[in-house]
Amino acid sequence: MLVRNQIKRIHESLPLHWLLAILVAFNGYTLLQPGVSAVYALRPHSWNEWLTSDSLNVFISSFGLVEVPRLMLGIGLQIMAAGLIFKARIAWTVSLLLLVSTAGFFIWRSDGHGDLIAYTIVLAVMLVVYWRRFDRSSLAAGSLFALVSIASLLVYAVFGALYLGQEFQPPITDVVTAFYFSIVSMSTVGFGDITPHTSASRLFTTSIIILGISIFATSISAIAGPIIGGNLRRLVKGKAPTPMRKKHIIIAGITPLAQNVYAALRARGHEVTVIVAPESTHGYPEDADLIEGDATDTAVLEAAGAHDALYIMALRSDDSENAFIILAAKEVCSEKTQTVALANTTTHLKKIKRVGPDMVFSLQALGAEILSRTVAGEVIDNEMIANLLFPSAEPDH
Repeated sequence: MLVRNQIKRIHESLPLHWLLAILVAFNGYTLLQPGVSAVYALRPHSWNEWLTSDSLNVFISSFGLVEVPRLMLGIGLQIMAAGLIFKARIAWTVSLLLLVSTAGFFIWRSDGHGDLIAYTIVLAVMLVVYWRRFDRSSLAAGSLFALVSIASLLVYAVFGALYLGQEFQPPITDVVTAFYFSIVSMSTVGFGDITPHTSASRLFTTSIIILGISIFATSISAIAGPIIGGNLRRLVKGKAPTPMRKKHIIIAGITPLAQNVYAALRARGHEVTVIVAPESTHGYPEDADLIEGDATDTAVLEAAGAHDALYIMALRSDDSENAFIILAAKEVCSEKTQTVALANTTTHLKKIKRVGPDMVFSLQALGAEILSRTVAGEVIDNEMIANLLFPSAEPDH
C-alpha cells in the first residue's frame, strides 16, 4: 500500500500536461510541413511580394487547395498546445476535437500516413485518459478559443477567396479585397458589391456564412459564459462565483480556532477554502469559499483543490475526525501540501501523531506550559512557543 501510494504521488506530481502539450505541438508541426516547404520554395523577398494573388495561388497550387484544412488543423493544434500548458479545459476539448479531425483527415488522405494516424489516435487516447489534469476554466481560455476560431476561419476565407478569385464578380485579385469579402461574409452583412458567379464560389461563400454564424455564436458563449454564469450565481446564492483553487489553504472545521485562523489568514491575503459539515451553523463571512461536505471524504477534499493546496488544516472539535481528515488528505494531496492537525485533548496528542501529520498542536498543552513557565519565572521565547505549537509529528516509539 505504501509503495502504491508513493507511485501514485510521483505520477500525479509529474508535469504530464507539459508532455502532452509538446506531443500535440509536434502533431501540429507534421500537419504544417507542406505549408512550410511551400513557403521555403517561394522565398519571397518581402511581405508585399508574398501577399499577392499570384504568389498565394502558387503557394496553394504547390500542395493543392485540399491541403488548406490540413494547415488550419496544424495551426490550431500549435495554439491549443499553449493552452494545455496552463491546464485549460477548453484547450483540452478543442485539442481532442482537432486530433479527431486530424485522424479523419489522415485516413481520408491515406497516402503513407499510417504512422501519423496511429500517433494521432494514441495522443487522443492519452488526452482522454488524463482528462482530470485539465480542470481549469477562465475568461482568458475562452478568449483564446474565440481568437483561434475566428483567425482560422479568416485564413480559410482569405485563401479560398484568392484561389477562386476569378469566379467572383468583380474578380478578387488581392489580399485586401479577399480580407474585405471574408469579413463581410463571416459577419453575414452582405453588401452585394462582390458576388459569386459559379457553383464552387457559391458553395464556398455559403460555407463561410455558416461557419461564421457558428463560430461567432460559440465564441460569444465561451467569453460571456463565465461572466454571465458568475453573475447568475451571485444573484442566486448571494455570493461571488467559486474562485480558482490553487496555492490556497484548506480549513476543515467551524470551531472558534478555525474561524479565527480563517480571519487571520484572509487578513494576510491568503486564499482560503473552508469545508463545513452539511447544514451546520458557522460564523464564516458570506463571501467565504465554502464547501459543504465530509472532510474525511477524499472526493470532498479533491473538490476543495487538495492536490494544489499549500496547507490542509484539520481543526474540528473531534480529534478522531481530525485524524481521519489527515489520512484522507494523504491520499489526494501532493508532496508539497503540508497537513496540520489539532489535538483538542492532550491524551489524544500521541494518537494523532501516529497518523503522520506534518504539524500537530494542542492548545491545552500550550496554555498549560506557558502558564506554568510564567508562574515559575522561566523564559518564554519564540523557539519554545514554536516547539509547543508544532512538536514533531513523528510517532513515538
